[in-house]
Amino acid sequence: MNIITDPTELQRQCLTWRRQGHTIGLVPTMGYLHHGHTSLIDRARPECERLVVSVFVNPTQFGENEDLSTYPRDFDSDRAKAEAHGVDLLFAPEPGVMYADNHATWVEVPRLGANLCGATRPIHFRGVCTVVTKLFMLTQAEVAVFGEKDWQQLAVLRRMVRDLNMPVKLIGHPIVREADGLALSSRNAYMTEAERAAAPNIRKGLLKLAEKARNGERDCEVLKRFLADEFAVTLPMGQVDYIEIVDPDEISPVKTVARSALAAVAVRMGKARLIDNILIEG
Repeated sequence: MNIITDPTELQRQCLTWRRQGHTIGLVPTMGYLHHGHTSLIDRARPECERLVVSVFVNPTQFGENEDLSTYPRDFDSDRAKAEAHGVDLLFAPEPGVMYADNHATWVEVPRLGANLCGATRPIHFRGVCTVVTKLFMLTQAEVAVFGEKDWQQLAVLRRMVRDLNMPVKLIGHPIVREADGLALSSRNAYMTEAERAAAPNIRKGLLKLAEKARNGERDCEVLKRFLADEFAVTLPMGQVDYIEIVDPDEISPVKTVARSALAAVAVRMGKARLIDNILIEG
């Protein structure tokens, strides 16, 4: 496995692969790889002849007072896991080589990024879209894999790719969970033992909401109040950031579950901000 830290060198290598006729795949990550990340790598591996994984804690998607400086990092572990899962090239740049001091160009999808996580993290998706665009340009990837835990991120990126005619296929991969249902996340490491013990109730609440919808309750306000009441009992130490039911493609709120809808939540458990979702069939 090759390790590259310089964007120009990465682009040179990937252009060489393209001239040789190789299909390139990409899995962007912020490192601290866990089984969720390696499942994305495993999903991408059969889609391409050369696979690139990026490990980059992207500063432009963090707002003030967020956890940029404390975000968990373990490059030696990341390198070992990437190599064990058949990665051809690991790209691990420093922020200074990805963003010049006078960087002034941004890519964003404002409408899809305004709700859910974008409501409390207003610059987040602008940073995501910009860095992913840069990675697409550097790697010349024809396929890229993203996890469905960040459903809004995937929807935003799909719209960006469509609207800008980017020649890359985006693949969404299902959420990978612990045995007790908690969605895997690098930020899970922030939780105390008591917070971690309570955190699976996020998933349990979403399952109860989906069951209530399947049993005939279609009013989204009723469903959201139901889940808020559930969390008040099962997550007394949690602070709910949002509970929303949205169109899964437009990420806009819906009033009734007339067709497929996405129930999405964000809950702060101490230092950890946990997100999860469930798709409700209409």
